[in-house]
Amino acid sequence: MTNIDSPAISETQAYVPSAIADAGFLRNLWYFALPGRELAKGQFKPLWLLGEPLLFGRTNEGEVFAIHDICPHRGIPLSYGSFDGREVECCYHGWRFGPDGRCTAIPSLVDGQSQLAREKIRVRSYICREVQGIVWVYMSEKPRAALDEASLPPPPALPEVTADQLQIVDTLDFPCYMDHAVIGLIDPAHGPYVHKSWWWRPGSSSYEKTKRFGPNDLGFTMLRHKPSKNSRAYKLLGGAPETEIAFRLPGMRIDHTKAGKHTLVNFTAVTPVSENMTRVSNLIYWTTPWLTALKPILRHFAHAFLQQDREIVMIQREGLKLRPSLMLIDDADRQAKWFYRLKKEWQASQAEGRPFANPITERTLRWKS
Repeated sequence: MTNIDSPAISETQAYVPSAIADAGFLRNLWYFALPGRELAKGQFKPLWLLGEPLLFGRTNEGEVFAIHDICPHRGIPLSYGSFDGREVECCYHGWRFGPDGRCTAIPSLVDGQSQLAREKIRVRSYICREVQGIVWVYMSEKPRAALDEASLPPPPALPEVTADQLQIVDTLDFPCYMDHAVIGLIDPAHGPYVHKSWWWRPGSSSYEKTKRFGPNDLGFTMLRHKPSKNSRAYKLLGGAPETEIAFRLPGMRIDHTKAGKHTLVNFTAVTPVSENMTRVSNLIYWTTPWLTALKPILRHFAHAFLQQDREIVMIQREGLKLRPSLMLIDDADRQAKWFYRLKKEWQASQAEGRPFANPITERTLRWKS
């Protein structure tokens, strides 16, 4: 974690805590942080990501930012202090920091003192972008000053929706390493057992599925198809809905359903909090006006669905304590195998300083669920 003997985290220093490096989290990627509507002007919110304490805020001008949530003076979390929409003030000695992490004031200094080269004191800042109502943060292995921000890829974009079409937001913390949450997210065979519900899939409902998959820029996509006969909730959209489901590194799933002129996007992001805790966020957008009247009911069902996934992970944790050897089978676990191949290729491409080469090729998978 942070070296408390250091007077400040220098932007020219390649700061990667050893605990983070050992956790195997992917770097140099955009991670989901939080919905933008959770940050009003002049507010801040602390969040742990990839084992690092971050402080997200929104200035009086509406810009979002993120800085390291540790004061370099005495190690106090800055989130215990205050924010006036311009500067974050530490609660211990009143040191203040701007949205770029630079120290702007040290109240205990008097006239004639050196100011400790205050302009060189700063906390680490992170690149943030707000797109379609989502605050993204770029988790780099290098400090921000060493990055060419203009050359970074943009944050992930959701298809055919805008920020004002975000209808439902739900977040739960899963007590597991990130990979277990991701594999649960893309596992196609657990539905009849974990998510058996009259409103989604009856427990006895199980059919053979045949789906075509292909690569995307950072993952794979289940190509557009009609929803399964035993997925009752899709009937709420009316018409003849068709769905495309994309998975992208580091851990996000985008379900894009179209029914005539209307669109529904179910976006799920898996964000590592620490080595043993993972935050799973579910955001649902739609353009169908009459669905809005059902929002309280749909929010309840969406939360129940996410809670079922969390409960099975908690049960799984009991077995994982014994560190058993785990199995992945074809075709039902092929997506999990792909996830590990994608991770390995991303890590290799970053270590070798070359472009990412997606190892996934188009193919058909068959399973029963």
